[in-house]
Amino acid sequence: APPVAPRPDPFGPPSGGDLPTLLLKTRIKSEVGRARLLEIKAKVEAGKYLDTDEVRVAAFNKGRVVRDNLLNIPDRLSAMLAAESDAYCDDIKGKLADAGVAITELSTHLQGQLVAVHPAFDEAMDGFAHASVRGNPTARTAWAIDQLRLAAKASRRLGLITHASFTGALAWPYLYPWPQRPPGLIETAFDELARRWRPILDQFDEAGVDLCFEIHPGEDVFDGTTFEMFLERVGGHERCNILYDPSHFMLQQLDYLAFIDIYHERIKAFHVKDAEFNPTGRQGVYGGYASWVDRAGRFRSLGDGQVDFVGIFSKLAAYDFPGWAVLEWECCLKHPEDGAREGAGFIRDHIIRVTDRAFDDFADGGTDEAANRRILGLA
Repeated sequence: APPVAPRPDPFGPPSGGDLPTLLLKTRIKSEVGRARLLEIKAKVEAGKYLDTDEVRVAAFNKGRVVRDNLLNIPDRLSAMLAAESDAYCDDIKGKLADAGVAITELSTHLQGQLVAVHPAFDEAMDGFAHASVRGNPTARTAWAIDQLRLAAKASRRLGLITHASFTGALAWPYLYPWPQRPPGLIETAFDELARRWRPILDQFDEAGVDLCFEIHPGEDVFDGTTFEMFLERVGGHERCNILYDPSHFMLQQLDYLAFIDIYHERIKAFHVKDAEFNPTGRQGVYGGYASWVDRAGRFRSLGDGQVDFVGIFSKLAAYDFPGWAVLEWECCLKHPEDGAREGAGFIRDHIIRVTDRAFDDFADGGTDEAANRRILGLA
């Protein structure tokens, strides 16, 4: 039978070495640990390290300050106060700064929509207006135009250089050419649209602010062709510009990357919103009157749709787009808080820090006209 190993004596020296050596190692380990604790204590006293409980308390208090500042900011600016009061604007900007945020641009999408409303949408659009002008299309239009005028002044006082809005629509019910449109109907609609907007554009010019129209279905300006029709009728106005939102182009199957190539000089604002388009044998672009969940084309949280944002950010970087990348969240599935958190990181990861030199500068031999002519075999 194989020999049986003797059982260790529980009262004898530990295995793996003699007792004095093990005690010495233990003492050295204890001294090293004590030295580390003393070093940490010294760094804490010197202000290099902070107590974790203190950090948690400080972070909590900072979060409370940010929360309180945000809660003290009105959910909407008073256009009249912002247009006329530097003190009001400075107070708003100060509260935002304390919360670590800034205003990118003001928006008058609903007011812009009311600058031009086809009678078919009178009742549906009335809810966008102040109660005092509802049921009175003429007064409603005048109110909307005045709101745009105030927004131009407010933007200037807030130090903003861009403003977002809609054009409104007179021709939208006639989008599809059936029944056959009377000759000149669309031209008349765009003439009137431009007549209403030209004075507003002049107001924004006086304020030094670009008026950026969101190219959007439901507006008369919903793609590149209609933007050109409108731009021509306002005399190519310098302040008539574009708010670029690729999600609306995805849903109408427009080439949103080529759009940047064509109109980059007019793109002054950018909303980062995702979408997807999945046509079936039952529905396509028009959506079959289905709900947002069941439509072939629907808006999605950033990263969940089909928009090529790598391509978009690359083109905007190539054209040196100077504005903000503004997260706009609309999704028929995901919770908005998750969409906001994921969307902020999505934008951060897609912004391109433009290089200040060519990647092959190391091989640059300098400019020498004589050498160039020799290389080309020219006398």
